[in-house]
Amino acid sequence: MKTLIKTLLISLTLVACSSNKSGDSKVNTDASYGYTEKNPIKVGGFSDGPANERRYLNSLSGPNGETINYERTGSCCAFETKNSPFGGGMLDVYAVTYEGKKDTAVLYLNMYDKASLKAPVGFKFK
Repeated sequence: MKTLIKTLLISLTLVACSSNKSGDSKVNTDASYGYTEKNPIKVGGFSDGPANERRYLNSLSGPNGETINYERTGSCCAFETKNSPFGGGMLDVYAVTYEGKKDTAVLYLNMYDKASLKAPVGFKFK
């Protein structure tokens, strides 16, 4: 009986440790997340939308903790949403880079709709 309990406890400990990969669950594994207008990052909150976008971008870093730089380059891609008083919205487009990054990432953010936030591939949260 003691052997069974000991084996069970060891098994539970191993399963718990292997399923808790710190930080991994915060990075979206879908390569299109944030990088296409069809799969934008939904920061939500029409009245706080621009501030939510900045908070989100300020929470990102490069894959090795590099400080990112971003600039809003414009809006695009009209879509319908019940979360806008106008019945629709536009996505905001940001150019994002960090020291050592060879190219500039273009990220699409939706300030109207809300979803669980993750970091796009190539970035992580600070």
